[in-house]
This record gives sequence, structure tokens and C-alpha cells, in this order.
Amino acid sequence: MNRLDNVLYKVSDLQAAKALHSSILDAEPHTDKPFYVGFQISGIEIGLTPTQPGETPGVVAHIRVPELEASIQRALDLGATLASEPREVGGGHRVAAVRTPDGTILGLIDGPERVV
Repeated sequence: MNRLDNVLYKVSDLQAAKALHSSILDAEPHTDKPFYVGFQISGIEIGLTPTQPGETPGVVAHIRVPELEASIQRALDLGATLASEPREVGGGHRVAAVRTPDGTILGLIDGPERVV
């Protein structure tokens, strides 16, 4: 069954976002790197990543799917466009994103189930 896996916040100030999220979530991050700060809250990964040059802050929720390419193709068949190519993000996990016809970014992830 597909399910919400993570919510990824792209932020312009990673340290400020980490402080705010730590306070709001009442938790310390399990991962604290210059490229990623991660929290586990009720089985959902909350991630912070710094924006890249020219990128604006925003949020993408990733749905865990059994097969990334098949899910992308189904979305494309229904009028979505590819927003980001599939890429490996570590631990056997791959992510991609599609832009729905109304402009919403939908993240997709596959790979081994996370142990929470």
C-alpha cells in the first residue's frame, strides 16, 4: 500500500529552520548534516535541506510507492510532467517528483521500508 513517507522542507537558512523545527517538534534531529537535517515524528520523516542557487524555499511530501518508474509513468499518463528525475538518496532509496496538471509538486520514493 502506498503511504506518506516524508515531508521535505527546502529552506534558505538550515540552522534557523533546525532550531525552529526542534522547538516545534520538541525533538532533536537524528541526522544533522550541512546538506540534510532529519527528524522522525510518529513514523514520518521530517527533512530539512538547504535551497540550491535559484531555488525558492518550499515543501514536498513524498509518497512511498512500490516502483518509482511505474508510478511516474502513471502520473505522466494522467497529464503530470516530470519535475525532478529519479535519483538515489542513500540507503537504497530513490526519489523523483512530478508536477500535477494544477501545478502541485508530488514527491515519490521507493526502496526499502524505513524502520521507525
